[in-house]
Amino acid sequence: MTQATDRLWGARFKSGPSEALAALSRCPERYFRLTPYDLAGSRAHAHELQRAGLLDESETQLMLDALDGIGNDFRNGHLHPTLADEDVHTFIERVLTERLGALGGKLRAGRSRNDQTANDLRLFLRDHARTLTTEVLALQSALVDQAEQHIESICPGFTHLQQAQPIVFAHHLLAHAQSFLRDVQRLVDWDVRCAFSPLGAAAMAGSAIARHPELSAKEMGYTAPCENSIDAVASRDHVAEFLFVASMLGVNISRLAEEFCLWSSRQFQWVVLDDAYATGSSIMPQKKNPDIAELARGKAGRLIGNLTGLLSTLKSLPLSYNRDLSEDKSSVLDTVDTLLLVLPAMAGMVATMKVNVEELRRQAPLGFTLATEVADWLAVRGVPFKEAHEITGALVQLCEKHGIELWEATPAMLAEVDTRLTPQVRDCLTLEAAIAARSGWGGTAPQQVRQQIERLQTALKGQLQWANTYNGFRI
Repeated sequence: MTQATDRLWGARFKSGPSEALAALSRCPERYFRLTPYDLAGSRAHAHELQRAGLLDESETQLMLDALDGIGNDFRNGHLHPTLADEDVHTFIERVLTERLGALGGKLRAGRSRNDQTANDLRLFLRDHARTLTTEVLALQSALVDQAEQHIESICPGFTHLQQAQPIVFAHHLLAHAQSFLRDVQRLVDWDVRCAFSPLGAAAMAGSAIARHPELSAKEMGYTAPCENSIDAVASRDHVAEFLFVASMLGVNISRLAEEFCLWSSRQFQWVVLDDAYATGSSIMPQKKNPDIAELARGKAGRLIGNLTGLLSTLKSLPLSYNRDLSEDKSSVLDTVDTLLLVLPAMAGMVATMKVNVEELRRQAPLGFTLATEVADWLAVRGVPFKEAHEITGALVQLCEKHGIELWEATPAMLAEVDTRLTPQVRDCLTLEAAIAARSGWGGTAPQQVRQQIERLQTALKGQLQWANTYNGFRI
């Protein structure tokens, strides 16, 4: 006589698991947020069982109605897993059996927790790739809106954190926007490789019952089923790649955050943060701290850690499925939640900042940022650039000696450095002239920056369309 068990795996065991095993084996509470995705896979599998003749039409409809009811009750907070529910799959089968009796137990035929858990996470990732894209686009919108206001605002550009050449502030903001554009491009590209359903792989060899995984794949919004049943349940490179894309996004956010820490400082005074997006000190009443930027900068390390942790877990795992792979969800859920906290805060901070245009312009020529204009002026007039570079360096030294700026050098001083430095060189030693000269594609000249904004806005519209036209399962 067989003994019934609520565990999905306990049929051949004479006794239940020890408390220690049960505690270790039970998934963390946060994993149950995958319930809607498991229900989506269960609906697709019910149709597969009907195609295989294990469910008739009326049984299939009863099954689908019950799954919908579980989803509604879970979403509305009327249904919760118990401590006896080892994971989301056990939870759903328990409730399904309670509501349908023996019919509920039929759904397990032809599938395994191995392909279920792989499918749940793929559906979650594809859904949240779109959610994250929407949040990144909100940050992008804030950057572009600010850039449009500062196409003519001249500021110093930096290399090695030393003032280098004048640029317009919009150009600097758009440099960050271009990085975020590529982050979303990576998500779009990643989704192409992730859009394959593992359902039908069962434990690892494929299913003798679910023989049309291409149909269930289509139902869930995938491109096709996975080509190899072993790979379907054993691979997590798509998870690692998602975590890399998220980590790269976190790093790009961190770089922008670092700039805000600098720009809002008393030393820079480039921007003033809105009070709603800054904090104070518990001891120093005058302080206004860029906490959003600092917190975002710190979270980047967390995202990198999640990627590193999963890669370490995957290293040397034999094919096919191993329980080690259950660690994938911890990294993914934490990464997604972290970004969904950081991105709206960063977008708000960027959107509400006030830019000190006068201070930007005051600082723009400091540190002899117009020196390259002298060297270029000489090169255009036939002086080999090696010589032009040396001549300009000598002029800088002379100006430093006299405590003046380049445009203040007298004709006599110019001639003292080199007779080829005629007074006409001073025509190019203005901020406007330096900016206008960089008029090639991708340059900082205002007309180029305007065109860059137009192209960027077109690209962002395409990314938003990608996020909004997803045909897969969404919660």
